[in-house]
Amino acid sequence: MGKAKQANKKKKSFYDYSLLFVIIFLSCFGLIMIYSTSYYTAQLKLGDGTYYLRRQAMILLGSFAVMIFISKIDYHFWARFVVFAYLASVIMMVLVNFTPLGREVNGKKRWLGISDSISFQPTEFVKIALILVTACVIVRLVKQIDHWKATLIVFGLAIPPGLLVLMNNLSSGIIIFGIVFVMYFVASKKKLRFALFVGGFLALAFLAIPLGEQLVKAGVLQSYQLDRIHVWQNPEAFASEGGFQVLQGLYAIGSGGLFGKGLGNSIQKLGFVPEAQNDMIFSIICEELGLFGAACLMLLFLFMLHRFLIIASNAPDLLGALIVTGAMGHIAIQVILNIAVVTNSIPNTGITLPFISYGGTSLLFLMAEMGLVLGVSNQITLETL
Repeated sequence: MGKAKQANKKKKSFYDYSLLFVIIFLSCFGLIMIYSTSYYTAQLKLGDGTYYLRRQAMILLGSFAVMIFISKIDYHFWARFVVFAYLASVIMMVLVNFTPLGREVNGKKRWLGISDSISFQPTEFVKIALILVTACVIVRLVKQIDHWKATLIVFGLAIPPGLLVLMNNLSSGIIIFGIVFVMYFVASKKKLRFALFVGGFLALAFLAIPLGEQLVKAGVLQSYQLDRIHVWQNPEAFASEGGFQVLQGLYAIGSGGLFGKGLGNSIQKLGFVPEAQNDMIFSIICEELGLFGAACLMLLFLFMLHRFLIIASNAPDLLGALIVTGAMGHIAIQVILNIAVVTNSIPNTGITLPFISYGGTSLLFLMAEMGLVLGVSNQITLETL
């Protein structure tokens, strides 16, 4: 009887519509907040209050199509191109840092292109490439993953693109190494050694200023990155050197109260918080929607991470589980960093809030990454009677 029931069970593919719903909701909420935060500035500077909204909406539609397309392809297909993706990521970062193709915007050389309209940030591609490369390498070395040789190989692959990114983008460099750290932590059976890494990171935080001064002398960090550490420790004393944005962001958060001033009623976005639709958008969310709105947003991100965890736990193989783990690490680290920067818990690193902040390149590659996660979920099979 039991064998007959087992034989009658049908298998069907799973697709995580809960995750898809959260992605759509966060993206649409992002459009609303981009319109709210950018209307005044866009109207003043460009004569069109909907400029940033229209651009982001067009990119979102294209990115959503890319996500759905990628999600319907077996994720093993992308593993064939990891060597090409890795080499391409390194080459693009070399072009950004050392050739005229690298474009400087707002004093930061992070863009690759020939004009303002035809350019993108290759650091976003580096994140996806390293997730795929790290996942494939760990799968190959899974039996020796706790040997120091395997550790050196995994982290060694992250060093060339990671250092190239760090030269002009500290926040993305931290995220890149953080992604690899999370993936290796999950794959490893010996967890105690990771306490050394965490302890070392905390020690670096206490020695931020003297260490930063030495890194600037060595040419690893730029002087403006050291200034951000000074601003972080005492924003009032360095208001004219970068503390102004931090202080205005804190004013916005504090004035929002429990339920906020109401959507569209922010005062700080009227020229007080520079580029409010980008890195500092969370401060305007706090001002307009209050602590309640900010908490709801963070709960949505937590639900997204929960869906990642469910997909990774039920993935057909280790490769799929690691790809989802990498994406989970990416989103978690970037959200934490952005909120920590806005609340001045860490130095300002210029990091966007996923799905919410304005930025075409970030949204496009973020949606492609979500396509990979949904692609893994699509390979999960469910048994039904």
